[in-house]
Amino acid sequence: MRPYAIAGIQMKVSAVISNVEMMKLKLDITMNLYPWIEMVMFSELCAYGPLTHTAQPIPNNFEAEMQAMAKKYGIWLLPGSIFEKSEGRIYNTATVINPEGEIVTRYRKMFPFYPYEAGVTPGDSFCTFDVPGVAKFGVSICYDMWFPETIRTLVSMGAEVIMHPTMSGTIDRDIELSIVRAMASVNQCYFFDVNGLDTGGCGRSIVCGPDGRVLHQSEGTEEIIPLELNIARVKRSRELGILRLGQPLKSFRDHLKTAKFDIYQPAAQSPYLDNLGPLIKPKRLDKLTELKLKENSLEQAPSPIHYKGDGLI
Repeated sequence: MRPYAIAGIQMKVSAVISNVEMMKLKLDITMNLYPWIEMVMFSELCAYGPLTHTAQPIPNNFEAEMQAMAKKYGIWLLPGSIFEKSEGRIYNTATVINPEGEIVTRYRKMFPFYPYEAGVTPGDSFCTFDVPGVAKFGVSICYDMWFPETIRTLVSMGAEVIMHPTMSGTIDRDIELSIVRAMASVNQCYFFDVNGLDTGGCGRSIVCGPDGRVLHQSEGTEEIIPLELNIARVKRSRELGILRLGQPLKSFRDHLKTAKFDIYQPAAQSPYLDNLGPLIKPKRLDKLTELKLKENSLEQAPSPIHYKGDGLI
């Protein structure tokens, strides 16, 4: 299995004008600087930004332009995602284009960032695609990775590399970097996470190998991330263990033969989860609620320790 070259493009994203021409320019620059690159990925919602009023039916002119760019350079291309309008609903949809400029597959984000990504409908299908002679790739978008079942399913379908466009500009980015490392290691796969800038995120894109080690982490400036991956490392890790230690995929497989996870069974009861309340944006506490919380915290606080002389009472 030969090495395979992928580039991520971390670029500024505007919410008020189209970013498509800049994406094409960035592709031209990338392929002129690094003509050995075989796959390129942009960040989530890179083309038109994070506002749902840009939603449009698919196929569309954007896809056609990206198809032409993929064919021009003979590369696989994942141009981030856009908001798709379909039958009165809006989806966050990513497209995969092959070197001939053909649409290979599309993926609708399974876990919109509720309650903040309001009005976006979840997708219901997992997405993998094959690069002949190289590997099987899985597609995941941003908040999806916070639900480990999504990456585990892609890997169970054979994915060795996870392509993960994201749009994260919030203060939990450090947590996300940890999740990328965790998902790469527990699933023994490459994880390629590309974030945007400005209204498209805070940057800090990250790429991890199948042992969870960071191969590259960007800062908060525009950057092209060209990396040559040794895909054979995935198979070797899965056969012999992470750093010749844990073999989580094999253990997971073997446990499934003898046990079941009840929470995932049809009609499973989960009273604790049901009691967590609605999925809404946190609001400012009113004075009465603040007072009740303060009273509760005082009631639960440990008794103070009093000192007398040199001893305790």
